[in-house]
Amino acid sequence: MGKFNFIETSIKDLYIIEPTVFGDHRGYFMESYSKRDFEEAGLTMNFVQDNESKSKKGVLRGLHFQTKHTQGKLVRVVEGEVYDVAVDLREGSPTFGKWEGVLLTAENKKQFYVPEGFAHGFLVLSETATFQYKCTDYYAPEYDGGVLWNDPDINIIWPLEDIEEVLLSDKDKVQQTLKQFMSKENPFKYK
Repeated sequence: MGKFNFIETSIKDLYIIEPTVFGDHRGYFMESYSKRDFEEAGLTMNFVQDNESKSKKGVLRGLHFQTKHTQGKLVRVVEGEVYDVAVDLREGSPTFGKWEGVLLTAENKKQFYVPEGFAHGFLVLSETATFQYKCTDYYAPEYDGGVLWNDPDINIIWPLEDIEEVLLSDKDKVQQTLKQFMSKENPFKYK
C-alpha cells in the first residue's frame, strides 16, 4: 500500500493528498512528504523552503501569488482547521479563473498541492490554526501579487457561517480583481 493517496481535483495539476496514518493507543505516525512517492505519482517538484503561520479564527490570508520566482506549495494544517483555496491563473488553461477548495484540519491530515500559476489563500475556521507549507521557490516580496478574496467573478464560496468578522491584512483589503489581473501581461502559462 502506498503511503499517500493522490486525489486529482477538477483542475489539472491541483491535488488533494491524503497521507497514510499509523495510529495506536500511544498516538500516530505519518510521513508528510516523500520525494520518491510524490515522483511516482508524477509530482516532480523540488521544495526549497518551509514556512509556518499561526492565525486566529476569521483570518483570511490570500489570495496570493508571485509574478516571478513563482511558488508551488504543499500546504497542511498541524493545529486547528482552515478552508484552503486555489484559483487557476494560468493563461490558456481550460479552467482559468476557476477555484477549488478543501477543508484542511489537524484531524484529517489532508494536504493540498497548489502548483505555480495559481493564487492561493485560506480562511481560519477554528479558534486558532497552525498552517505549514513547503515552497518550490524562495519568497520574493518584490514580486508579490494577489487577487481579491471575494471577487464576484471568481465567486469563491467561503464557509463564513460561523465567522463573525473576516480579518484581512491591509494588502489583502485592496488586492486587484480578476479582470484587473487579466488586463495585464499574464506571467503564468498553461502547459
